[in-house]
Amino acid sequence: MKKISFILLLLVAMASCERINNKEVPSFMVRLDLGTYALWNTYGVSGVGDWRYFNRDMRLPANFPYNVNTYTGYGGILLIQGLDAGTGSYNPLAYDAACPVENRMDVVVSIDSENFDAVCPKCNSRYDVLMGGGGPKSGQAITHKYGLRQLKVHTSPNGGYIITNN
Repeated sequence: MKKISFILLLLVAMASCERINNKEVPSFMVRLDLGTYALWNTYGVSGVGDWRYFNRDMRLPANFPYNVNTYTGYGGILLIQGLDAGTGSYNPLAYDAACPVENRMDVVVSIDSENFDAVCPKCNSRYDVLMGGGGPKSGQAITHKYGLRQLKVHTSPNGGYIITNN
């Protein structure tokens, strides 16, 4: 009887776990090559909380050498130096910058310099991009359980990183 009760309790606990949907924003092609030492030192992030926003269509940053092989996703790329939950160390992390609540390519999050949350200017939802994998912290993002779409950051043999969505 104790085994059955334990198994039922375990099943109820597993069924009640709520998952964060970080796939609400459409998956557009992402490829940002910061793969050389020179590009990374100029456009990369180095200290915890250091961040940059890349958007090819808007030419941000203005002096970045965009080319035909550069793709910056649906709402642009938010690159930040944060805690990688997979490795437990501080590394560059990347997200599609479009707010998943608004789900529009022209409504993108920005970083609150006080606590390094990503904040939507329209719905005021907050996301933990520094240590929480882009998960929701407040606002409608919590209600809907929407997180930012995570991107992959690959090390390059030439001293930098390449950001992709695969």
